[in-house]
Amino acid sequence: MKMELYQLKPIHKSKKRKRVGRGGKRGTYAGRGVKGQRARAGRRLKPVIRELIKRYPKLRGYKFKKQAFKPAIINIETLEKKFKSGEIVDPKILLEKKLIRRIKGKVPKVKILAKGKLTKKLIIEGCQVSKSAREIIEKAGGQIK
Repeated sequence: MKMELYQLKPIHKSKKRKRVGRGGKRGTYAGRGVKGQRARAGRRLKPVIRELIKRYPKLRGYKFKKQAFKPAIINIETLEKKFKSGEIVDPKILLEKKLIRRIKGKVPKVKILAKGKLTKKLIIEGCQVSKSAREIIEKAGGQIK
């Protein structure tokens, strides 16, 4: 004899559904919690997405602001260690020597700061230089282009 679908019976008892909003015996909250919007009759919760949409600026052609990348920072002491006298320092060379990393696949801007001492004559190209670093480089006989 073959078993049919109508002959199948569940192993466990079916769970009784909780009926909400019918007064309890002892004047409780009928499964709705205490106060607040969800406890009221005819409650309406605002659609969340609408709140997000309303926050966007009401301008035609609105684009998200471009993120300005901070320049990669290098101190004079690292230039002293990694470069010889008379060498050129620019972002591409710093990348090759692995002193800076690419940011989103692009060679970043570089800023040179004045931490440390410099004794070598370096030629610096295409980098931002702080005032105090500029003084130190020029005192050592270097150039900034």
